[in-house]
Amino acid sequence: MTDFTKIIEEDIAIIKWDCKEKSMNTMSIKGMETFGGLITDALENKAIKGIIITSGKKDFSGGMDLSTLESLKHNTGENPASGIFGFIMQGHQLLRKIELGKINKEDTPKPVVWAVSGVSAGIGTEIGLACHKRFVSSSSDTRIGLPEILVGLFPGLGGTTRVPRMIGLMGASSVLLEGKLFPADKARSIGIVDEVVPPEELLGRAKNWIINSKNSDLIKPWDQKGFKFPGGAPYHPSGFMSFVGASALVNGKTKGLYFAAKALLSTVYEGALVNFDNALKIEARWFTKVLMTKACTNMTRTLFLNKEKLEKGMVRPTHVDDSNLQEIAIIGSGMMGSGIAYVSAISGMDVILIDRDKSTAEKGKEFIANLLEDGVKKKRLNEDRSKQLIARIKTSSSFEDLANSDLVIEAVFEDLNLKKGLYKEIEPHLKPSAVLASNTSTLPITELSESLKNIERFIGIHFFSPVEKMNLVEIIKGKNSGDKSLAVALDFTRKIKKTPIVVNDARGFFANRCIIPYINEGLQMVSEGIKPSLIENCAKHIGMPLGPLQLIDELSLNLAVSVANETKDAMGTDYKETGATSILMEMYNKKRFGRKNNGGFYDYDEKGKRRNLWDGLVNLKIENGSDVAPQEVKDRLSYIQALEAVRAYEEKILLNIEEGDVGAILGWGCLIWAGGPFSWLDMVGHEKVSEDCSKLEKKFGVRFKVPNIIKKLASERSSFYREKVS
Repeated sequence: MTDFTKIIEEDIAIIKWDCKEKSMNTMSIKGMETFGGLITDALENKAIKGIIITSGKKDFSGGMDLSTLESLKHNTGENPASGIFGFIMQGHQLLRKIELGKINKEDTPKPVVWAVSGVSAGIGTEIGLACHKRFVSSSSDTRIGLPEILVGLFPGLGGTTRVPRMIGLMGASSVLLEGKLFPADKARSIGIVDEVVPPEELLGRAKNWIINSKNSDLIKPWDQKGFKFPGGAPYHPSGFMSFVGASALVNGKTKGLYFAAKALLSTVYEGALVNFDNALKIEARWFTKVLMTKACTNMTRTLFLNKEKLEKGMVRPTHVDDSNLQEIAIIGSGMMGSGIAYVSAISGMDVILIDRDKSTAEKGKEFIANLLEDGVKKKRLNEDRSKQLIARIKTSSSFEDLANSDLVIEAVFEDLNLKKGLYKEIEPHLKPSAVLASNTSTLPITELSESLKNIERFIGIHFFSPVEKMNLVEIIKGKNSGDKSLAVALDFTRKIKKTPIVVNDARGFFANRCIIPYINEGLQMVSEGIKPSLIENCAKHIGMPLGPLQLIDELSLNLAVSVANETKDAMGTDYKETGATSILMEMYNKKRFGRKNNGGFYDYDEKGKRRNLWDGLVNLKIENGSDVAPQEVKDRLSYIQALEAVRAYEEKILLNIEEGDVGAILGWGCLIWAGGPFSWLDMVGHEKVSEDCSKLEKKFGVRFKVPNIIKKLASERSSFYREKVS
């Protein structure tokens, strides 16, 4: 079965990409060979006037199958770099054939047109960049871009070389360095596509362009004599400043942690000094170097291979039939409940949004309407689609209206007794096959289920805020949660296109169990007199999206105090006050509750925009701080999260390390550049981890004690991912 097929219409070859066994087209080694053969045949056939490259699916391509790149490392003998470089150069040669429109120098070039709809990412877009004309559908589903940087790579099949030559370095920065997928009109305005046309006109417009094209239309600017780099090459005055600015931008954003971004900039800089074909060789060399790094391997494994496995149901009970969810009910129409209702509706389900009174539920529906309106403004969907989606959502104040719901999700305030009382009212109205879930972020699922008669139907589905943006869902199995409940929760997560991790029940589950120590370590360091600015900057320099003080402002201090009090009640006499607790309570007493109240560890303007760290932090009751090395601060912030993740795994709260790395990255941005906490520990090496943590334990206490599994891995010179440490 082939991924590419060719048909001839009106002496024009139409090459369709359609991976029959996949929902999305992705490029493999075999696929590349087939595609190359069809392109060569069409270019050599003198009866063919031109070529159209399109898709047999609603989307064009999700890019390269990254498992293909990983396999190249292990299946190319003793010199995998050579094998990878050779494969990339074959890809360059194929796209160069498309770009030149001919096989031999003396041949007359043939027009090659890219006509696509839906998503085009990675190599899919790079194929388009090599074509002579690029038509894309005006559909709201169209998204075009080069997102490789998001998984620790960069566009390595010509994208990094072509885009700056098309639109200049500054224009290329958002395309290459941010990894965005752009709507059709935005892609056209940027300059990476030529025309946006109605979906039904794609092939017709492509054929018409081929028929009317001239030879001069088939020569790219960089293949013409006297080509000048848009915005200036490196040694042109304006070009020099562009490269200086780009270098500052890259280092400022990545803190030197993401090698792919630095390699991308080197590719553009060095490639700009030579002709186009040599620039492609430079791109292939840098891409190979990036692909061979441990960090790239880790990011690819976590953010592509393992993430995809989880989304496809890696831990779903296989003996349970598919749920085929049609209607769900949400209890609680606050920001979380409304967010869950929104993602459910856009995924094709009917939604009942229930609150204590109809007017409150209507406010939740109004929040959803605003999200849809924003989507229309940004051309993610049209007015008709928006109206259809909002019509899917019904509001109510009566539990009788959830009688037909397949899944009921409670999303009310984090109060154990409130939730348990609510379940007693809900249960009599559930149909026998329905599953009941709680969106709790910390409360034990087993304890919550105690008020139910049928405890097997109860499970935790923990969303992260804001629901419409955060991709992770943490599914929590109580001691009595049945396999059907787990299967329904996973089916629901797949339907709303989120990434699930499944964990066992315990206070804080996995994500909050690791986030809270990170926040507490920051607070503890404030109590020790370490400068808050040093704490926050060191957090950024280990790759955290938010420092611990900024994070607590975003989450709200009230929530942190509530969690601390719940933990204190749960632990009883085992609970010990810390410097972190004292700082937390001081801030609470000073009514510095966080961003929502325009004042926390940071100051905010009237619109909630963050300004500087609050000047009053120096007046808190803190120890006399001594000078501390930034590396020690970075070690404390890194290890406190990673060790807690390991303990969750040791205690079988976390079921496997793959879910640990995926969950940590998607949940709170933990050590993304290294592939997550377990991958990072493997990179550091467990002997070094044991040595570092032993020193930290002596200085700061038992929270840095080396877990037994790390001691074992250190003694065996092994790793979590079972790769021998050299």
